[in-house]
Amino acid sequence: MTEDILKKIKQLPPLPKSALQIEEVYKNPDSTFNDMAKILEKDPLLTADILKAANSPLYGFSREINAISQAVGLFGMGTVRGFALASIVKKSFNLDLSPYGITNEMFSELSKKQHALTTSWCLKKENRLLGVLSPAAFLVEIGKVLIAQQIMADKKEAEFKAAMKELKDAEAAEREIVGVDTPEVSATIFAQWKFEEGLIDIIKNCQNPDAAKEEDKKAAQILHVVRVAVPINGVVTNESIQSAKELIQKYKLDMDSFDMAIEHIE
Repeated sequence: MTEDILKKIKQLPPLPKSALQIEEVYKNPDSTFNDMAKILEKDPLLTADILKAANSPLYGFSREINAISQAVGLFGMGTVRGFALASIVKKSFNLDLSPYGITNEMFSELSKKQHALTTSWCLKKENRLLGVLSPAAFLVEIGKVLIAQQIMADKKEAEFKAAMKELKDAEAAEREIVGVDTPEVSATIFAQWKFEEGLIDIIKNCQNPDAAKEEDKKAAQILHVVRVAVPINGVVTNESIQSAKELIQKYKLDMDSFDMAIEHIE
């Protein structure tokens, strides 16, 4: 981790009270769906953000979700935790992804598609992993915000774009120009905010799942696949799907569920 990026992370504001309350409910083994709904319903703006996200056609639900309790019932506490944290965390950042050649809208769409693919793929057979995978999929790319800030501060936009073009790999370009990559920065942000070690481990090692702890490897593998299937510009292509499927075969993950999930994302 470079000193400049670490300084930016340490200057981030603490998580607001609403996020801490959500985490407290989520981590309490005695909490119910109703407990989570009550916490979320205290914040009308957050409720509106969650319902808007949950009603995205990316998730493939045919009927409208018009209450937090309904969202929690359909998606589970872990996934709704992801919706809530994504809304809260993104308000902590001043977004400018121009060094990557993407707009804020494209960045938002990228996060939504990666999360929707993760959720649809895992909802039935890997639901237990969604507690960490849901926020991880929504927020794994957040490190790009601070990397972009550093690139602009160093006036290295042209160098970075040239490296992206030559290397055809955003994270390789990040390491070459800034000395750190998105998963490392994102994981360090969540460590600063004292999220659980499993979430941090999954994000940190999503490019190299073999380096994750044994209990986190499958989730890290799934996140790796999702980030390959939905690349930085948010455009799913036949090539990106084929690359993702090669990883699924390598990791021995569920191909049939992936095939069904990707239909809604393209």
